[in-house]
Parts: sequence; C-alpha cells; structure tokens
Amino acid sequence: MSGTAPTGAQRESQLLQAFVQMADTLVDDYDVADVLHQLVGHCVRLLDAAAAGLMLSDQRGNLHVLASSSEQSRLLELFQLQNNEGPCLDCVRSGEAVTVADLTVQTQRWPMFAPLAIAEGFTSVAAMPLRLRRETIGALNLFGREPGPLNEQDALVARALADTATIGILQERAIRRGEVLTEQLQTALNSRIIIEQAKGVLAYAGDLEMEQAFETLRGHARRNGARLSDIAHQLVTGVLRPQDVLDSAPGASS
Repeated sequence: MSGTAPTGAQRESQLLQAFVQMADTLVDDYDVADVLHQLVGHCVRLLDAAAAGLMLSDQRGNLHVLASSSEQSRLLELFQLQNNEGPCLDCVRSGEAVTVADLTVQTQRWPMFAPLAIAEGFTSVAAMPLRLRRETIGALNLFGREPGPLNEQDALVARALADTATIGILQERAIRRGEVLTEQLQTALNSRIIIEQAKGVLAYAGDLEMEQAFETLRGHARRNGARLSDIAHQLVTGVLRPQDVLDSAPGASS
C-alpha cells in the first residue's frame, strides 16, 4: 500500500482516540454523514492507505457513495457504481474482504476500473465489508500507491473501524425496527446530496478545490458546534452566505 501510516506510541494513541470517537456513535446522537467521513479520514491517517472511500446501501439495496478522503477517491467510487464493477461492489456482493496487491494484474477482472485506478496513481486496493451478522450494508475501500497487500495489523484495524461504524449505523433498535433503519440510512443519503451541493457552492464562491471546500464546510460546522448536514442545508438554501463560511475559516483574509 502507501507506507505512510504513523508508527509506535503515536499510532497507538491515535488509534485509541479513533476508536473512542467511533464508539461514541453507540451511545449518543450523531450525524451519520460526519461519522463516515471521520472513518475514511482515520483510515488514511492511521493505516497503510493513500486514500479511502465508503459506499452504503439504501433500503432498496442500491449503493451510494457516502464518504471519501479525497475527490480522487470519490470519483473512483462513483466510477465503480456507474460501471457496475470494482472491489467495493465485489465486497458488498460477497460480504467478504477483497484485497488486491497489484491492480496491474487485475485488468481482466475489472477491465474498466483497474486501468482508471492505475492511471490515477493507485496500484493496490483493499475493500472491507460493513457487515453485522449476515447483513452487509456497504463497504470501505482503501487505495494504495505502492503494490503489496494491506498488512495484517492494518487489515484488522480497518475491519474493526468498519464494524464499529456498522454497529453505530444499525444499532439494536434499528435491527428490531426496520423503519428506524430505513430512516437512518435515508437521512444519510439525503445528507450526502446536500453536502455535495454545499461543496459546489463553496468551491464556486471561494475558487476552491472540492476537497478544500469540504474541509472549509466541515471546519465551520465544528467551530459552531453544528451538524455538518445542517450547515450544508443552510448554505444551499441561502440561510447562510458562502462568504460568511469562507471568512470564518482559519487564516482567511479579512
């Protein structure tokens, strides 16, 4: 994979913080969209991965891209859905992890996805299912810029993070009451659409890259103690001016 993950005591401390943060979803109210963005961010910071993306299924079983660590990985996830091939789809269908150490030898398996991923600079990939018992509701994709499998320790951590996120989404009440699960997933899907629209508004207003726009949006939400999806909705509907968000960012010129 990428070989950029932290090591030693620093990594252990960051892992502990990540699991504490993810575990909070089990006992407190939370924003599904933000939790999933936290998940892909943890994977890039803590694991041997250059980028990460996450797909989640809706109540009809249709997959949607819910989170990504970069615009590049988001587009690769969308490409898989649009062309119905790739490691994330295979992972969801089988309910099992899909690990590929060298994408250059997988062009027959994924004739459209593999060449595109390679052209974007990724040479390895690992997909982890978001699964609880027999129910698979999505997959976490990890992309590497160097050939080679995800090491065993990082694979275990990625699986544990994915499992924690899955439990946080489903929870016992959602398993017992299908309408709660439906509402939870639909809310996440609706939030994703609003967030993408808000990113576009900020990117245009501030002449930003999409990734910069997202970090600006997310930072504004956190500084104001608000949900990411609520701030996005305010921005898209005109309640909040793009310039106010841009001006509030650290380092913004007055």
